[in-house]
Amino acid sequence: MFDEIKFNRVELLPKYVFAEVNELKMKERHNGHDVIDFSMGNPDGDTPNHIREKLVESAKKTKTHGYSTSKGIPKLLKAIADWYERRYDVVLDPQTQCVATMGSKEGYAHLAYAITNPGDVTVVPDPTYPIHNYAFILAGGEVKNFGIVFNEDYEIDEDRFFNDLQEIFDNAEEGKRPKHVLVNFPHNPSTATVTPEFYVRLVNMAKKERFYVISDIAYGDITFDGYKTPSILAAPGALDVAVESFTLSKSYNMAGWRVGFFVGNTRLIGALQKIKSWLDYGMFTPIQVAATVALNGDQKCVQDITDKYDHRQDVLLDAFANAGWKIKRNKASMFVWAKLPKCVEHLGSLEFSKKLLVEAGVAVAPGIGFGPTGENYVRIALIENDKRIRQAARNIKTFLKQYENGEK
Repeated sequence: MFDEIKFNRVELLPKYVFAEVNELKMKERHNGHDVIDFSMGNPDGDTPNHIREKLVESAKKTKTHGYSTSKGIPKLLKAIADWYERRYDVVLDPQTQCVATMGSKEGYAHLAYAITNPGDVTVVPDPTYPIHNYAFILAGGEVKNFGIVFNEDYEIDEDRFFNDLQEIFDNAEEGKRPKHVLVNFPHNPSTATVTPEFYVRLVNMAKKERFYVISDIAYGDITFDGYKTPSILAAPGALDVAVESFTLSKSYNMAGWRVGFFVGNTRLIGALQKIKSWLDYGMFTPIQVAATVALNGDQKCVQDITDKYDHRQDVLLDAFANAGWKIKRNKASMFVWAKLPKCVEHLGSLEFSKKLLVEAGVAVAPGIGFGPTGENYVRIALIENDKRIRQAARNIKTFLKQYENGEK
């Protein structure tokens, strides 16, 4: 009798493609089958001990259990600003240009809610992490996508990027010029990277075309072979037009802690701070205290975590190549973005992922779940140990041979 009552905002959300893989994964495990799981970017390592110890120490104090500060406790905000100055030589005001968030997903949802008017247009390159699109759609905005192009070394074709972006502005209808452009490098899911010059061009374009830039560098610490992730905020004039987000989930194995931050343009950060002051009381104070220690403390733990992903990528690429699946090495992130082997291209990424799970016991994330441009790819998270990676490769070799031999 209540069917006529609609929840329009929820109905804007499509069926979550990854849910199909997750449901199959749970079914396989329920039936007693082993699943080697590369499907989710959920770090398998421990949070560094000094961070855990600080959490426990703070949690034992009776005065840390009341309401916290929605935008972040002062020491954490200062730690965020200091981290940026050490890393990128960018000077930020902790109180007006920094805000702590409950992970990056919450940050994007609240930021979009704060800065999006009904019908506002945001440009998000495709493929993309789903919240980058749907934060703005749920806030009442519209999203324009264009496909990113990268070379065999997963480096963005910057000229093509800016030509495609300019075309969106040149062809925009009256009243529909994009208000925001969202970028995410190292890219999730493709792992693609950019140069510092990319951000100089983007800031200049933002000033010319009058839009704000929202940059996500969640995987900025996890880089290999001498590559260093640039920050848009290091580009001249960036603080006039840009904000940037980071999360402690990957760099410090703190995924379940839900702690991240946004920094940059005072107007956008102020909007996010204000909306959060109405909607939440901030993270549990001991988590913020421990996050402060993570950012201020010895960063060897970050290098150790990065080295583990670097090693696992080598193991995976070698093992999968022996199984008949050749994948090019990337320079950043905890993922591998793998084009489907030719013998299974006809399946498409979702059907391939489902069959691989059921028939080979290996779970990956179908590229189509990140947008149309991801169709011929799957994302593989480097979250299984060497032994499990090699076992997955053996399973995959048997699986692919059936298609290579025309048995399927």
